[in-house]
Amino acid sequence: MTTTHGPVPSARRPGAAPGAGELSAAERLSADELRGRQLQRLRWTLRHAYDNVPLYRRKFDDAGVHPDDCRTLDDIAKFPCTTKQDLREGYPFGMFAVPRGDVRRIHASSGTTGKPTVVGYTEVDLDVWAETMARSIRAAGGRPGHTVHISYGYGLFTGGLGAHYGAEKLGCTVVPASGGMTARQVRIIDDFRPEVVMVTPSYMLTLLDEFERQGIDPRTTSLTTGIFGAEPWTERMRREIEERAGIDAVDVYGLSEVMGPGVSQECVETKDGLHIWEDHFYPEVVDPADGRVLPDGAAGELLFTSLTKQALPVIRYRTRDLTALRPGTARPAFRRMDRVTGRSDDMIILRGVNVFPTQVEEIVLGTDGLAPHFQLRLTRADRADHLTVLVEALGTTAADRRDAAAAEVARRVRDGVGVRVGVEIRDPESLERSTGKVRRVIDERPTD
Repeated sequence: MTTTHGPVPSARRPGAAPGAGELSAAERLSADELRGRQLQRLRWTLRHAYDNVPLYRRKFDDAGVHPDDCRTLDDIAKFPCTTKQDLREGYPFGMFAVPRGDVRRIHASSGTTGKPTVVGYTEVDLDVWAETMARSIRAAGGRPGHTVHISYGYGLFTGGLGAHYGAEKLGCTVVPASGGMTARQVRIIDDFRPEVVMVTPSYMLTLLDEFERQGIDPRTTSLTTGIFGAEPWTERMRREIEERAGIDAVDVYGLSEVMGPGVSQECVETKDGLHIWEDHFYPEVVDPADGRVLPDGAAGELLFTSLTKQALPVIRYRTRDLTALRPGTARPAFRRMDRVTGRSDDMIILRGVNVFPTQVEEIVLGTDGLAPHFQLRLTRADRADHLTVLVEALGTTAADRRDAAAAEVARRVRDGVGVRVGVEIRDPESLERSTGKVRRVIDERPTD
């Protein structure tokens, strides 16, 4: 199996639309060419998984389907889904489709809620990953010769190394800052003068706070582009980051089970959703309740089938992320996915109403006197669940304004989301800060 590499792009002004010559060969495919490549690779993947992974052989046989039953792209709907539990049951290497000697790298989830999910990569897998991540950084505005400051965590988490090798593949200089030591990161950005920062959006807010604490206007730094992922964020948060930092803020998406960061990327010239690199990852959106495939434009749960992965092919993997698929724009052959609004397994059901952290985030960011740092605390009293919004005040917010802000948040959640919540305004810098994925929901309800 071979991968297609485009020409090395030339440098351009950050934020400007790329010329056709700057797109890779894959990005210039017509829709028909892309669909033909997808079908060929999909049929190979189904056969590869069936022949080499006992779990897939068993699931296909139980469902009464065979790789040869895939004659069109729509036939993927006949095949069973893969879940995180499937990967956990195969721990550690039961889902690998190649001999261990062919595996060049292993990543894994934290395993905080059970056995970790383990993913492996062959040399070809790593090259594909670097290619798609380089493609993503270029779509975001990065160019060869730029310096990229990476604050995603390094180690078993895929974020740091995935971004690292993609940036190097593009021809960038990498600053592997990883997470933590916020004051030091701010000094490095100020001294090393990178053009691009890659980090979670919540930690970017923490970096901006630290810039201001050190007396540095974030808008005066060398940064022109921020590539943010690993957690849901909103348009209002994008506007806050762009206004405070003076940069283009764009979204990147990925997950370790499918590859890592670089599965899809928002393009800086349009900022209208994330183009999925469909020559390597085939997307579907389904109803999370019954698994029914939904048409483009309908919101539901995102599924991915890998098309070129050798070590760990995944068939219709249930990401639990909620989004919708739409036609391509900046890269016309590649469909876009809406920004992830939440996860079907992170959704809070409070007195029969579905509540997502992003809904509360929009309200907090739109309320004067409040900082963008908040958490949701779930408790139970008198056999009823209660939700409290914990949010920090800005340092200059007076006590009477805090009371008014709390009342405003409670009213807007009640009117906009449909539930009554408590609101507690905390002092600045009193809530937990995360250097990786932010923990928005604190569930203190008893388990028995």
